[in-house]
Amino acid sequence: MLDLVYNPTARTYQAPLQLKSTGGIFIVDDLGRQAEPPQKLVNRWIVPLEEAKDILALQSGEKFEVPFDTLVIFSTNFHPNEIFDQAALRRIFFKIKIEGPSQENFLKIFALVARRKKMQLCEQSLVHLLKTKYPTIGNVYANYQPVFLIDQMIAVCDFEGMPYKMTPDLVDRAWANMFVRDEMIVR
Repeated sequence: MLDLVYNPTARTYQAPLQLKSTGGIFIVDDLGRQAEPPQKLVNRWIVPLEEAKDILALQSGEKFEVPFDTLVIFSTNFHPNEIFDQAALRRIFFKIKIEGPSQENFLKIFALVARRKKMQLCEQSLVHLLKTKYPTIGNVYANYQPVFLIDQMIAVCDFEGMPYKMTPDLVDRAWANMFVRDEMIVR
């Protein structure tokens, strides 16, 4: 998807994704989970990232330059040292670790998501979540968790025909779907 794609029927080329994002932002989300290794992606962009130009090739083998005026952002859950060599790390100038929210900000996010999705909050259930569930994962809060948990509770409510009201039981059921226990599978 990073090179020209030729359509023999129409006899036309489709521009690669980075060219389509010229003048904008190109986000490679969840880097490290693509079919190609991350190192190969960066190797493909060594010249474009350093010289602000890319070289594309036609079917005939003829090559031409195009501007590479794109802000490239890589997003990953992997540590950069696990997926890149030192040369690649030098070419990615800024590496920003985004931490999860504090408990206070987590609760703000949770309340905003609940309001938007019309899930009625319950103080007892929130206390159960914070005092019983989160200690099992070292009180590590992540920005995706409020949406995930509330969507899971809503799915249970929809399936069982219950009103959208948070309960400790719903919290437990949603939590069980967010984390899979490490256990032996018997076949």
